[in-house]
Formats: sequence, structure tokens, C-alpha cells
Amino acid sequence: MIYHVNHRSVLSYAAPVFDARINLRLKPVAWPGQSMRDYRLEIDPMPASMRDEVGPYVVNTLALNLAEALSALTVVSSFTMQVDAPVVPQHTPSITDLRQQALAVQRIDALAPAPYLYASRLAAFEPDIAHWAATSLTSDQQVLDGALDLARRIYREFAYVPGATSSSTSPADAFRAREGVCQDFAQVMIVALRSFGIPAAYVSGYLRTIPPPGRERLVGADAMHAWVAVWCGDAAGWVGIDPTNDCLTGESHITVAMGRDYADVAPVDGVFVGQSVQRMKVQVDVAPLD
Repeated sequence: MIYHVNHRSVLSYAAPVFDARINLRLKPVAWPGQSMRDYRLEIDPMPASMRDEVGPYVVNTLALNLAEALSALTVVSSFTMQVDAPVVPQHTPSITDLRQQALAVQRIDALAPAPYLYASRLAAFEPDIAHWAATSLTSDQQVLDGALDLARRIYREFAYVPGATSSSTSPADAFRAREGVCQDFAQVMIVALRSFGIPAAYVSGYLRTIPPPGRERLVGADAMHAWVAVWCGDAAGWVGIDPTNDCLTGESHITVAMGRDYADVAPVDGVFVGQSVQRMKVQVDVAPLD
């Protein structure tokens, strides 16, 4: 599939703020099965300076320095992306064997299992999640089968409720409420997998949405999406699983970045000097071209 993606973010402030430092994580990383062209980024007003930063995870960060008084900032990221269906491994190691493989890997690069084995800022260890996940993640289970069973349980037991949580909601709180959005479901799954020694990462990206029968696709009504990448051993590598939709990732998923949790790959964040509240309005359009 080939898509054109347009992502417009407007940050606004009730009163001017100063010395804003804004991080953008909107440009997709190089990822197997994806081929991007015509990437374009529009920023208004233009910052005093910009700096590309790479890593430490699988993420492209553009750091903006806006020294002048700022009442609003508009950022438009757009690109065309070809996405090929990933190859699904037919066999993956048992969870016991995978734990041993993960600990034996000596690399510490952004795609190595080590950075995604342990608790992180927004994905702390939670005993209740570990206990709940135990029936899916038995030691002799193939890791991919166990992870898919876990995603299926999240899909069935949790309610998708926009507005029920925020970007700062912990996996523990989302788990207790049994409701949330894609970010919450991904982070609950990550905490569960890491509890059993399975490397798990948070992936931000886009998902093609299909309108109901008889309805036209609404331009700008899409949104960013989140799912989980599970390390399934040296041979299989990272495999994407979408617990919000109970499926493996495929041609409808466009990867932008991968980190330990949402904080590593947040599309827009930063700091400023001032007392005004920041508000952000986002419009996303994922349009298939073939």
C-alpha cells in the first residue's frame, strides 16, 4: 500500500510565552518494509534554530529553539509512504529460551533487546499486571503465541474510551480502570511482557482507518496510533502487535518511532517560560493512494 500522510499540530497559548524549546518526533524512521519519499516539514513561526537529534532509541527528533514571544506554533508534517506487508515468523522461541537469548545479546544499540527489558519512566513494574498476564505467558509457550494471546485479552477485557485517560496516565491506573486508548493498551502490554523477561517496545505511528459502509472518509479525522513491538529472538527480530485492534501489524500500520514507552517517542513535547496553559489541536489525514 502507498499512503500520503498529513499531520497538522497547532500549539496555542492564552498569553505569550518565551524561550520555548520544542521537540518534534514526527519524521518516520527507516523501518523494514517501509519506503518514504517527499518528506516535508512546515513550521510557523520559524524557530531561531533547529537541531536534528538521533536516538538513543529508534526515533528522529528535531529540537526547536523559539527565543521570541510565542502565542501559537503551527507544525505540518507530510510524506508519502509505501508499506509492504511484513513476513510473520512461523516459529519463535519459547519464553524460557527467549529470556536466555535476550540476556546473551551483547549489543546495546537502539534495536538490541537490552533497552526494552526493564522498567522505564512510564512503564514501571506493576505486580497486578504481571499476575494477570501469567496465564498467557507460560514458560513453554512460544513467545509470539503468548504475546498474541495477551493482546487478545486486552482487546476483549478493556474498553476503548477516548478521553478516559491522558498521556500521563500510568499503565497501573489504566489496568485498574480496564479502559483507555491505544497508548494505554500498548503500555499495559509492555509492562506485562517485561515482567516475564520479554523485550517489548512502544511504537508510535499511523493506522489506515476505513469508514463505515456508505460513509465517506473524513479528511483530517485520523489520529496517531500506538502498538507494541515484541523481540522474538535473533532470527525473527521485532514483531509488531496491535492490542487495540487484536492483530499483527501489517500494510495498514505506518511506523514513525520506537522507544521504551510514550515519553521516548511523544510527537511533540518541550518546555517554555511563562504561566500560560498550552493547548494543542491535531489533525491527521492518512490517505491511501492505491
